[in-house]
Amino acid sequence: MIFLAGLVGFVLALTAEARVGDSSNSKLCTETKECLLFDLVCETSTYQVRRYDSVKWVSTNESSYFFEIAAPKMFSKLFKYITGENEEGQKIEMTSPVVVRIPEKRIWEKGEYTMSFLLPSEHQSNPPKPTNEDVYIKETPEMNVYLKSYGGWITTMSDNIKSNALSSALDAANAAYKKGSHYAVGYNSPMTILKRNNEVWYMVEGDPVCDTSE
Repeated sequence: MIFLAGLVGFVLALTAEARVGDSSNSKLCTETKECLLFDLVCETSTYQVRRYDSVKWVSTNESSYFFEIAAPKMFSKLFKYITGENEEGQKIEMTSPVVVRIPEKRIWEKGEYTMSFLLPSEHQSNPPKPTNEDVYIKETPEMNVYLKSYGGWITTMSDNIKSNALSSALDAANAAYKKGSHYAVGYNSPMTILKRNNEVWYMVEGDPVCDTSE
């Protein structure tokens, strides 16, 4: 019985890690060995629905008026973590995507941004503890997301345009989604100039809406 329980736990651990995996067949993750894997639920002319398994991330927060001010500060803290600023002094492979929670606020208001690096499969079960108190490990549950893809750079303006377009499409489809924030998702290094892959995400509430009439 103990053996069976251990075997089940081992299989579950492998299953969880398998959702962070080889990016060689991905059209999105072209710059990292591993990426966040997903199941495509449906696709309409205006958005996709994807399902993601529960995974662990390393994250940090920054209060700011603008994404452009918050992003470099958060990226620096997380980059230091994966290059050895952790209790084991380990260097951790970069994965994709990088995800930023964007607060939906008025332009003159401050908001709290959260940037997250996906932990590679080998560190999903027991990630090294950060030494910077502003950096922390978090686990996201299994989730469905509505998303829209776009190229270019993630800026306050481009993010606003794409998130407004996605929320309008979802409202038109009578889709329920979590409001008050959304996610800016990037798959490229800051050094990549051309052919950049970005997404905007809203978290699905209830059952995802796939408008097959299109």
